[in-house]
Amino acid sequence: MSQSDTFFDYKHIWHPYASMINPIPCYTVISAKGVYLKLKNGKNIIDGMSSWWSAIHGYNHPILNKALKKQMRKMSHVMFGGITHPSAIALCRRLIALTPEKLDCVFLSDSGSVAIEVAIKMLIQYWQSLGQKRKLFLTIRNGYHGDTFAAMSVSDPDNSLHKIYNDLLPKNLFADAPVSSFYKDWNNSDVISFKKIIEKNSLKIAGVILEPIVQGVGGMNFYHPTYLQKIKILCDHYSIPVIFDEIATGFGRTGKIFAFEHANVVPDILCLGKSITGGTITLAATLSSRHIADTISKSKAGCFMHGPTYMGNPLACAVANANIKLLKTNQWKIQVSNIEKQLFKNLLPLRNHPYVIDVRILGAIGVVECLYSVNMCLIQKFFVENGVWIRPFKKLIYIVPPYTISYNALKKLINVIKKALNKTELFNFNATHV
Repeated sequence: MSQSDTFFDYKHIWHPYASMINPIPCYTVISAKGVYLKLKNGKNIIDGMSSWWSAIHGYNHPILNKALKKQMRKMSHVMFGGITHPSAIALCRRLIALTPEKLDCVFLSDSGSVAIEVAIKMLIQYWQSLGQKRKLFLTIRNGYHGDTFAAMSVSDPDNSLHKIYNDLLPKNLFADAPVSSFYKDWNNSDVISFKKIIEKNSLKIAGVILEPIVQGVGGMNFYHPTYLQKIKILCDHYSIPVIFDEIATGFGRTGKIFAFEHANVVPDILCLGKSITGGTITLAATLSSRHIADTISKSKAGCFMHGPTYMGNPLACAVANANIKLLKTNQWKIQVSNIEKQLFKNLLPLRNHPYVIDVRILGAIGVVECLYSVNMCLIQKFFVENGVWIRPFKKLIYIVPPYTISYNALKKLINVIKKALNKTELFNFNATHV
C-alpha cells in the first residue's frame, strides 16, 4: 500500500465514529493469521478485540476458509425471495438445535443492527395482528443495540453514542440499570424501577429488549443473573414478549454458549450476529417463537414485512455452518475458561492501580474502567507501538480476544495495558470522556 493510498484513505474514507476533518490515524492491515494482524510495515500485532467480538477462532482459520471456498465454487449469492438453498437450511437447523426449544423460527439478515430492527418490527406487527397498536419498548439504561434507527431508540438516550439523534427517535421507556453485579449479592431493589414502569404501561408496551448479563458499549457492566429472572417473570405476567440481544455475547463469549443461560431463562425473540460466522463475513439471525411467527403470519398483511437483499447469503451461511461445527467440538469451553482464569490472575490486580476504578471479568471479556477517559489517538498509537491492537472507548480499556489466543499472547495484552496505565499522557485529565 503506497503513501498515496494512505493519504486517499485519510481524505476520502469514512471510518467508524470518525471525523472527516480531523480523523485519528488508521493503521493499514495487509493480512491476518491466528490472533495476529500484519501491518504494512511488516509488524505483527496481537488482536485483543476479535475484530469487535467477532473473530472468535482467530483469522484465516482453515476450516472456515475451506467452507467459503467450497460454497464459492457453487454460488456466492442468490436471492432468498422464492428461493432457498442447502447452506441456509443447514444453518437454520443448527441454530434451532443450538438454541432453546421455544425458538424455532429463523429470520436471516446481514448485520446485528438489522437483526434488532427485525425483532422490533416483529413485535409491532405481532400486536397489530392481535388488533393492538403497541409501539413502546421497555429496556434499561446503559444499553446499546446498534446504530440503525429502531436500534438507537432502545439504546440509552443519555449515555450512548446516539444522543444527538434523541429528538428524531421514537420515544421508548427506560428503567434504571441494575447495580447488582454478576459476582456479588443480589439486591431486590434493582427491579423496582422496571416493575413500576411495566405496571404503569403494560397495555402500551410491545416488548422488552435487553442485553443479557453484559451491557456492552453502554459501559461494559456485568449484572446479576437474578435480574433477568425477575424481569422475565414480570414480562410473562403481563404477556409481554422479551427480546434478548446476544449479538456481542452469543457463541461462548461469557463462558456459556449464550449469556442468558447464566440465568436459565429463555427469550421470545433472540438476536444473533458478530461471531455467528467466526468473524469471517457479515451475517445475523433473529429467532422467534412459533407463536409469534404464526400470529404475524395470520395478520392482514399475511406475512412479515421485511426482506433484505442479501438475506440468507450462501457464503455467509456456509461459513456459519462451519463455525457452529467448530463450536460443537466444545474446545471453546476450555479456551474461554483458560482465558477467564488468566484474566483473574493477571488483569484483576489492576484494581489497585490509582487510575483504575474497577476491573470486570466474565468469560473471555476483560474490562479496565479508568478514572479518566483515554486520549484515543495517543493510546491507539501506544498500543500499536507495543505490539497489540486494543480499541478503548471513553474510560474503558477492554479486551475480548479470540478464544484461540495463547497464554503468552494474552499475557502481553495485559502487560501492555499495565504499561498504558502508567503513561499519564494517554489520558484526558480534564474530561470525563472523549
